[in-house]
Amino acid sequence: MKIIIHGGFFSESHTNQETKIAKQEALKRIASKSFEFLKNHSALETVVYAVSLLEDDELFNAGIGSQIQSDGEIRMSASLMDGTTEKMSGVINIQNVKNPIQVAEKLLSYDDKVLGGEGATKFARKNGFEFFSTEIPQRKEEYLAKAKSNGSGTVGCVALDTNGKLAVATSTGGKGFEIPGRISDSATVAGNYANQNCAVSCTGVGEDIVSGAVAAKIVTRVTDGLKIEKAFSRTFDELKPFDGFAGAIAIDKSGNIYHQDSHPSMVYASFDGENFEVFN
Repeated sequence: MKIIIHGGFFSESHTNQETKIAKQEALKRIASKSFEFLKNHSALETVVYAVSLLEDDELFNAGIGSQIQSDGEIRMSASLMDGTTEKMSGVINIQNVKNPIQVAEKLLSYDDKVLGGEGATKFARKNGFEFFSTEIPQRKEEYLAKAKSNGSGTVGCVALDTNGKLAVATSTGGKGFEIPGRISDSATVAGNYANQNCAVSCTGVGEDIVSGAVAAKIVTRVTDGLKIEKAFSRTFDELKPFDGFAGAIAIDKSGNIYHQDSHPSMVYASFDGENFEVFN
């Protein structure tokens, strides 16, 4: 069993030691709780559980900690993918839901697996996901002060369970101050992808990740026989011509955990039952 989570890129962690420590401790706590959960649950159930915990922590740009868009509204996106069935589901620009990843999980059993905007929000209401105001004072202060973010906040989890099955989940509160209707990478195969050989979750600038088709490329290259390190290296090299801002976490079917970022400051934590790694 293996698990790795990420909390996006956090530039402020380099200047605010208290924030940096808080995020590291949160990631360590969530990775540890999620690994315990993984002992008795599938990889798919675990990635939803872990991302839900990240969405519930206002330190991270997802769920209740989501950024505010240019019109003053909060819109979130999330997706998950089951490496065994190779089915993906997600929500794009959903509003007033505490845990978008849980709505994405619900959609996995439907024929229409990816919903956006008003349709996604209505689906959540119809299926018992209660209205929840995701706005927190910090985000409102940032919005009123027009202190624009760097557009690189996302959370994600990759897990390998005791049966050798892989799954991935990714969630974001957007980049902040974006044009309403903007779509990030998080609910696309560029930012969240898995099959039986490898699973990848991305964070960074969504437009760059989509342009580089990052998650899908890494998984495809591992499937075609490249070692996970080489698959990452080749994919990230392809971001260099346009200075792509991206980070990714992954686990392959052999249990190899890997991560890489193009502009070092991705926050992540991994745990394999013996070794803990936390970085920012």
